[in-house]
Parts: sequence; structure tokens; C-alpha cells
Amino acid sequence: MNKQTATEWLFKQLWEEPKDKMVWYAILDKAKEMEKQQIIDAVNLPREKRWYNALLYNNSGEQYYNEQYGK
Repeated sequence: MNKQTATEWLFKQLWEEPKDKMVWYAILDKAKEMEKQQIIDAVNLPREKRWYNALLYNNSGEQYYNEQYGK
């Protein structure tokens, strides 16, 4: 199975769930956590495989995420 982006996962989950705000908020929170982990993983890649914004960054992915998104 190929990896999914947080957005793809979110769309699939919302498509399959009945329209219930509490369930949708729980799904949204999970998608946000997935996105955060994807960003952290991208920053933690070996330098030659990083995406542009993280290319010059030398700290951990967790620290990068917190600095960029204030969370």
C-alpha cells in the first residue's frame, strides 16, 4: 500500500462517515497529527533527500515543526 498524505486520509475518512460534527472533529484532529508527523519526518530525512524549506535546517523535525507552526 502506498503512503497517504494527511489530506488524502482526511478526505477518505470524511467521505465514509455520516455527517456528525464530533466524529468529523476527531477525524480532523487525527489528520492534523498525521500532517505534523509527515513534516517532522521530512525534516529528519538525510540532508540530500530533504524538501526545500528544511534543506538548511539543522535541528530536529519536532523543533522545526514547533518553530514553523507554533505548536
